Amino acid sequence: MLHTSRRRLRAALLAAASATLVAATLPSPEPLGIGDRLFPELGNPGYDVLQYDISLTYKGRNDKPLDAVTKIDAWSTRRLDRVNLDFTHGEVRSVMVNDTPADFAGAGEDLVIDPPGTIPEGSRMEITVTHTSDPRGPKSAGGWVRTGDGLVMANQADAAHRVFPSNDHPSDKAYFTFRVTAPRDITVVANGRRVARAWTDKQTSWVYRTSHPMATELAQVSLGRSAVVEREGPHGLPLRDVVPAADRDKLERWLKKTPDQMKWMEAKVGRYPFETYGVLVADAETGFELETQTLSLFERSVFTSGTFPEWYVDSIMVHELAHQWFGNSVSPRTWSDLWLNEGHASWYEALYAEEKAKKPLETRMREAYAHSDAWRAAGGPPAAPAAPAPGQKLSLFRPVVYDGSALVLYALRKEIGKAVFERLERRWVTEHRNATATTEDFTRLASAVAGRDLSAFFQAWLYGKKTPPMPGHPDWRSDAAGDSRAKAAGGVRGPMKSG
Repeated sequence: MLHTSRRRLRAALLAAASATLVAATLPSPEPLGIGDRLFPELGNPGYDVLQYDISLTYKGRNDKPLDAVTKIDAWSTRRLDRVNLDFTHGEVRSVMVNDTPADFAGAGEDLVIDPPGTIPEGSRMEITVTHTSDPRGPKSAGGWVRTGDGLVMANQADAAHRVFPSNDHPSDKAYFTFRVTAPRDITVVANGRRVARAWTDKQTSWVYRTSHPMATELAQVSLGRSAVVEREGPHGLPLRDVVPAADRDKLERWLKKTPDQMKWMEAKVGRYPFETYGVLVADAETGFELETQTLSLFERSVFTSGTFPEWYVDSIMVHELAHQWFGNSVSPRTWSDLWLNEGHASWYEALYAEEKAKKPLETRMREAYAHSDAWRAAGGPPAAPAAPAPGQKLSLFRPVVYDGSALVLYALRKEIGKAVFERLERRWVTEHRNATATTEDFTRLASAVAGRDLSAFFQAWLYGKKTPPMPGHPDWRSDAAGDSRAKAAGGVRGPMKSG
């Protein structure tokens, strides 16, 4: 919960508490948002975050709050009398704005800051929040995930603000620095590259920094008794995998696949966009895998349970890897643009399975087409998904945003041809690298690359309640009522992947 500190009275009120002066004070704190159609109270207007500097102190107990300090370097985009941050599930102890103490209060899931003076439009501001970061709470809420030997983060879709104060919306990407102090027997790994490490007899301090901007939902800090396995990827790219130390040898058969998977993705869409990559294997049952930037999160059981065939696990590894281009480097401007992330990741997952394991893409797409009307009825069309169920934010990740959206890409390739489609994919990740983009950006670029207006095609495929006829396959049919096979077709991919 937020520990609040309220300004008792401004200096003028202390001098003379007249009715006129009382009326001139600011209204009660209230939560704000940027009006995202699916998460209307997420994000905050009036500023652009440039950098987060997050310090965490972990005392070796994953059932106790961590001490934390979050510094936010931001640029105001309008005059601000107050500054709202997204933050909940932690105790706020103090706030500074530009090195001056500021009062604050909690409102909904916002931390509302009353700076000592108005922040002019177009000015830099540094906000320092001293707080706790609490790993306790239901798994379904997101944020910290307690593992068998520590903690990892799973912040998608809107749970980063359960870990640290932030502008928690993918439209406001920023650079991150993580400074983490932990007992000597705990290994800490975070997004980006390690830039410093120092230790005493009892604890070690680690510093990680990203070289590229990142959405808050993609933040990752792993604390555990872990082994860090290093190797080299394409073009000398440094790779590091983070696994439970006891499983290091057992997992090598999977970890060593990453360099070739990266070469395969680079052949499809171009150079890997970040400074490092790796697989983070957590001793936890989350029900999903997650593309946290430069360090994709996987459940240990995916690799050790023997539940899934090898080709399928390989393709899921490629799914998360593909997200580094689609979703991480090129991030969605709004959550309604989620299909651009999941549709592309599912597309390359399926394409990899076809090329490497002889699992025909057409078979998978025909099956998806058969269930597409049922998926649209249950979850909305790909680019206008229905809001998640109350209290179940992960329900946003439905089959329609996975194979239902990959089906759109299959139809597009049929419509414009393979060569044009592949040029589009490369241009998309190149032109929007390190930025955010919308569905309209994609459809506009597709028309430009194809050399013809594709607006009618996309209107039908992305926003239609019914699935349009498949180019080249007039015999394909979709069952609007759906059946048990529709649930099965989406079920194994949905729960395996939440973001």
